[in-house]
Amino acid sequence: MKVIVLANRKGGVAKTTLTGHLAVAAELAGDGPVAVIDTDPQASLAKWWDGRKSETPIFINATLDDLKQQLDVLADNGFGYAFIDTEGSFKAEIGWVIDAADLVLIPVKPSPHDLRAVGETVDQVTEKKKPFAFVLTQAKQTALMTVQAMAALSAHGIVSPAIMHDRVDWASSMTDGRTVVETDASGRSAAEVQELWDFVKSRINASSQSRKAAAA
Repeated sequence: MKVIVLANRKGGVAKTTLTGHLAVAAELAGDGPVAVIDTDPQASLAKWWDGRKSETPIFINATLDDLKQQLDVLADNGFGYAFIDTEGSFKAEIGWVIDAADLVLIPVKPSPHDLRAVGETVDQVTEKKKPFAFVLTQAKQTALMTVQAMAALSAHGIVSPAIMHDRVDWASSMTDGRTVVETDASGRSAAEVQELWDFVKSRINASSQSRKAAAA
């Protein structure tokens, strides 16, 4: 089983939204079973899942103390992926979640303030020697800042070619426990989610191959 952690010490960058969307995209792509775990005290992901009519992905109520045990149970039961949402804070405990990751996704808004703030998250992830990738969220169509943000982030790590643009359907789809890939499967936002999931899988595979090569 592969564990994907959504992390950024800055809040308001769509960690919860991406966690739910990627988990659903993975299930619909046949890459499940998939589980989601909410380690944010605000419990936004848990509240979203409570509103879902679909039974998948499943929600696991894990604390930081029993996170490893819960992940082991999922792996033993044949789960393909676990997606973990984290809070936007400077708490050291987030490092415990990153410890469990096979890949850390760092959502970043293309703004000067967000770009300046992301360095602390990168430092924490690199200190743990975990593979990571940036994904731009809430981007404005045709905005020069989006291109500039991708260039700036690429100097520090891999940047997803899939950009999540700012549209109302992201928020509106999650009000009743769904995602844009369920409310409008042929829409532009859904296409971005599918592209992002393809990218995430490619990064997971690349990381696995690198570890195998290093161990050989």
